[in-house]
Amino acid sequence: MLRNITDLRGYTIRATDGDIGTVKDFYFDDEDWTVRYLVADTGGWLSGRQVLISPLSLGQPAFVDRLLPVALTKAQVMGSPEIDASKPVSRQHEAALFEYYGYPYYWGGAGMWGIGGFPGTLTPEGRIEGAMAARWTRPDPDDDVHLRSADVIIGNHIHGSDGDIGHVQDMLVDDHTWAIRYLIVNTSNWWLGHQVLLSPRWVDSVTWPERVVTVGMSRHAISHGPRYDSGAQFTRQEEQALYRHYDRPNYWTPRDEGRAVDRG
Repeated sequence: MLRNITDLRGYTIRATDGDIGTVKDFYFDDEDWTVRYLVADTGGWLSGRQVLISPLSLGQPAFVDRLLPVALTKAQVMGSPEIDASKPVSRQHEAALFEYYGYPYYWGGAGMWGIGGFPGTLTPEGRIEGAMAARWTRPDPDDDVHLRSADVIIGNHIHGSDGDIGHVQDMLVDDHTWAIRYLIVNTSNWWLGHQVLLSPRWVDSVTWPERVVTVGMSRHAISHGPRYDSGAQFTRQEEQALYRHYDRPNYWTPRDEGRAVDRG
């Protein structure tokens, strides 16, 4: 199911032996547009320390209770590598985190999560093998990683082929794969405050310093496209209508992917 990413903020993260803290932010990969980590604010338990929680650790969410269970103990979280939320997360830091928890690396495979398309494809057996392989397959220091905070993309301006479209108000994330499926765009500057959805696959470039997302779509095409109602569940039928309107291939049919992103 698709979830508004800002609605997930504040969810309680519960270990097998107690609460860890609450969701404060998300780090996503700006190439695959996939949430790689939840940032947990541990509050008074660890003196406000923030820790990274991989979707690989998540169990079945309890959305009614705003609860995300994880297959970790509080002691494991306490001993995990520390992060500085004000600095980028390096590949070396990710490797240290994955080795600590005994997970195989998600990068380098053909799928969104290593060999597969969702976190569960990295099985417990694969985690053991991955932890052993990690001793021999260290990340290249020049292996650049582009993890962005959700706060960095929200509020960015959307530029179309013939003018401004609006700004990113939120994102819809798939709670199974943790892929960001859509940017929720507020068009209040020119179209009476309507919301529309644009897939990250349709992004031509992102200029991060200027906070500008460029898509090759006209204002006319968007104004005649499906509107998004944040108060209603977004169905697969509505998704199909969206892709038909823009004449774009959908994400649930396998295909080769390619994106041009200005690293700026």
